[in-house]
Amino acid sequence: MEEQTLDAKQDLRSQVVEALKTVYDPEIPVDVYELGLIYDIKVYPVNNVYILMTLTSPACPSAEEIPGEIERKVRALEDVNDVNVELTFDPPYSQDMMSDAAKLELGFL
Repeated sequence: MEEQTLDAKQDLRSQVVEALKTVYDPEIPVDVYELGLIYDIKVYPVNNVYILMTLTSPACPSAEEIPGEIERKVRALEDVNDVNVELTFDPPYSQDMMSDAAKLELGFL
């Protein structure tokens, strides 16, 4: 039973990651996951999802929109019960947090 629960949590986490990959910073043609803006994803019992994220800068013009869009897209997943998106600037965002795919897309590689 425990293993099945772990598999279900892993599967839901994978669905959350896929949902995050559909959210883009309006100023950058790369999704928030590949940009490295997502610091942590936790799936708790009864399928409550916690996401710890940052923005490219505290003065980001999309500071209100991006977390809200993330919450809506993750909440829309069939198995998700509740979503909590927390914004942090510790540690501060840097381009080193981008995936290689994002760096390639933006011409950094």
